[in-house]
Amino acid sequence: MPATPAIDWRLRAGELKLQTRAFIDGGYVDAASGETFDCISPVDGRVLARVAATDAADVDAAVAAARRAFVSGSWSGRSPSQRKRTLLKFAELIRDHREELALIETLDMGKPITDSLKVDMAAVVNCLRWYAEAIDKVYDEVAPTGPQALALITREPVGVVGAVVPWNFPLLMAMWKLAPALACGNSVVLKPSEKSPLTAIRVAELAVEAGIPAGVLNVLPGFGHTAGKALALHMDVDCLAFTGSTATGRLMLQYSGQSNMKRVWLECGGKSPNIVMADCADLERVARASAAAIFFNQGEMCSAGSRLIVEESIRDALLEKITAIGRTFVPGDPLDPQTRLGAIVDAPQLQTVMNYIESGRAEGARVALGGKRVREDSGGFYIEPTIFDGVTPQMKIAREEIFGPVLSTLTFKSAEEAVRIANDVDFGLVGAVWTRDVTTAHRMARAIRAGMVYVNCYDADDITVPFGGFKQSGNGRDKSLHALDKYTELKTTWIDLG
Repeated sequence: MPATPAIDWRLRAGELKLQTRAFIDGGYVDAASGETFDCISPVDGRVLARVAATDAADVDAAVAAARRAFVSGSWSGRSPSQRKRTLLKFAELIRDHREELALIETLDMGKPITDSLKVDMAAVVNCLRWYAEAIDKVYDEVAPTGPQALALITREPVGVVGAVVPWNFPLLMAMWKLAPALACGNSVVLKPSEKSPLTAIRVAELAVEAGIPAGVLNVLPGFGHTAGKALALHMDVDCLAFTGSTATGRLMLQYSGQSNMKRVWLECGGKSPNIVMADCADLERVARASAAAIFFNQGEMCSAGSRLIVEESIRDALLEKITAIGRTFVPGDPLDPQTRLGAIVDAPQLQTVMNYIESGRAEGARVALGGKRVREDSGGFYIEPTIFDGVTPQMKIAREEIFGPVLSTLTFKSAEEAVRIANDVDFGLVGAVWTRDVTTAHRMARAIRAGMVYVNCYDADDITVPFGGFKQSGNGRDKSLHALDKYTELKTTWIDLG
């Protein structure tokens, strides 16, 4: 068979037609105020588009549309098998448009086009298909009450779901909310990040094309302090699903208390420990996984392995290997399929990362690799992969989430010390342990306070396993059947048979 011709992504970008308006009640509309904001590409710093800046008035309109759709039963009243068929068609439409969506994602937030296409879009389609297939295979319950009563325990959709999602995996993080929420029969008002709103806006019309009724999915581009806050405070939103920073997560909890006590599910920050014991079998494998854990997606991942906690006796050998691999993550043009490290999402985030790098230097850590802004002549926002050695647990770079390609290396002498260092932060999203001793692996995995612990790997992933954190990394779980708990209410119907 002839080889598939390479895609000229630059040419495609020049031909791209971007949708920039809000999507409310089945159609695109301008913001009620008429206001827009500049959507700037981190690839080269140019204005991609001017996007509708929605606010409280638009939130009111979208929530009203979502409530009407929910009460009408146009979606909530369909059987699970009917919703499944529609969601599978939605997934196929996304698959058919995957190149367009991947290109928008790369232009909007700076990740390499190969990752957008082969990682993000593949995962988006898989997530939607999985929940579509799952929803007609979830059974309700009959309680063991005895012969004098029949107690039925059934799941019902919670109603109107507000979803506020981040910019690092724009469409995938949205789909982690949309797929289970829609599968359960809810209506959704989605607020994408103002840093990367364009794919969410685009897929809204694909949802309608697939057969999802008007009002069931609404998309509101805008700022967190306007549209996001209004959605979180809205008295007719039943549930709020949020992924983003821990600081904003705290605000979401406050907004719930100030309004209607809506259910709030949070997936927030991380400062994940990657613990390497001296007895681990393959340092080359550890080094490859550790580099990918912090440099993939420019380190803009809440689950990034940002703390390398390595046993003292192998520190030098392992650090040398990771540093060598880190040099291969050369910041490059995100539209080049060979690029492994793309652009930081915007200028403020680039400055945040640079400030952390300066903090590390000021507190006495040694820069073993990188530490500089590069490719400034492109107009975009690029940082070298950066590795710090000689980091202590009290340093700012060891305690706070950086959200950039910056690795902090700490050392330990015993498993107990490693666990103490791992747990001595406010976060508890993921962690990892590398050891050939199965007893050590089990004991340390149990001792690490995190929602997911990898053993002899990092960032292993499957839609069937839950994702979420302990402590200030949030509550509730995305992915797996456990995500359905967030978007349904349990009802007991007690029938007296006496």
